[in-house]
Amino acid sequence: MTTTGHKVILYGKKECCLCDEAMEVLLKVNASLPFELEKKDITGDRELLEKFGLKIPVIVVDGVEVFKYRVNENRLRALLNQC
Repeated sequence: MTTTGHKVILYGKKECCLCDEAMEVLLKVNASLPFELEKKDITGDRELLEKFGLKIPVIVVDGVEVFKYRVNENRLRALLNQC
């Protein structure tokens, strides 16, 4: 299966229920509209921890922060279909 060429990064941490929910939505969308998906744990990176703190999860699509706390599935699909 080929990808759309988009890169999506989820910034979060372990034992974060909102991060788990966001990942479920990302995986669901990825199953039908493939993209490169990466999860970054902010707890191992002081710079990321200072940047995001408790404002997680943060979802970045192609370098642009598009979601914080929750992922809107329909909006994500629309973003990925734009190019």
